[in-house]
Amino acid sequence: MTAQRPLLGIVLLILSTWALSSLDASGKWIMAAGLPLLVMCWVRYLIHLVLVVGIIVPIKGIKVLKAKRPTTQILRGFIMLFATLSFFSALRYLPQAEATAINFLAPLLVLAVAPWLLKEPPRISRWIAAAVGFMGVMLIIRPGSGLHPLGVTFGLITAVLFATQYIVTRRVAVDDAMTTLIWSGSVGTVLTTLIMPFILPEIWPIFSTFDTPHWLALIATGVFGALGHLLQIQAYQRAPASLLAPFVYLQIISAAGLGWLLWGQFPDALSWVGIAIVCGSGVVIASLEWRQQQALKRATATPAQT
Repeated sequence: MTAQRPLLGIVLLILSTWALSSLDASGKWIMAAGLPLLVMCWVRYLIHLVLVVGIIVPIKGIKVLKAKRPTTQILRGFIMLFATLSFFSALRYLPQAEATAINFLAPLLVLAVAPWLLKEPPRISRWIAAAVGFMGVMLIIRPGSGLHPLGVTFGLITAVLFATQYIVTRRVAVDDAMTTLIWSGSVGTVLTTLIMPFILPEIWPIFSTFDTPHWLALIATGVFGALGHLLQIQAYQRAPASLLAPFVYLQIISAAGLGWLLWGQFPDALSWVGIAIVCGSGVVIASLEWRQQQALKRATATPAQT
């Protein structure tokens, strides 16, 4: 952990939301140009891995590559890859803002199942927040919203996969965050590389049609992916997770902004109400969780500490 600098942590987290939204936008754009999803993910993971290893290993040393729970790290990498594939499948059919908003259901799902999977005490506030958040998602994907049913299906699958990824991440918390970041990139790179010999021969004609903007967008998927995750880690090293939790939802601004700039897509009024409900439920439960943590700390503090 580095020195606590909450304001810097908030700024870094906000920057990470823009980087990750830029990753999403780049991937959506390059797929619209005809590049298959698996090839895009392969390039995204490969560049991510090269950048992360090139930055982290010289600083932390080769020991950062060693995981205490390698099997769980591999499992997390599998889940992360399938979540990536599912999310970009959703982006094929959905505007970026709506697809991102559906993903915000994931942390609420984690809180809802925490008593059984994470052995945490049950809290009615968590279940209420999850239910309210789901109602917000239902408003976003309501009949008549114009959203493609297949995109909505992939979006909901992605939320469940991200929730599963968050739960498994708890199991690898014994490792350095940078170790987890490298392993995630390694698993995705290895799995997609194994598939490439079977599909690349058919893809070369597509590559031959690419010009400079296409190549820049493709490279940007890996660069923005690595940058976003590195900024997130730096943010959480400088500010408590409970303080940063509400600011995660600012990603909807970057997603909506890029969606409007690139494709002229902007959520309608009812969709914004649904987005506000999802984000609001997340912010409220994050605030309640923080207050309960502070109350528990005060209750367990020794007289010398108080």
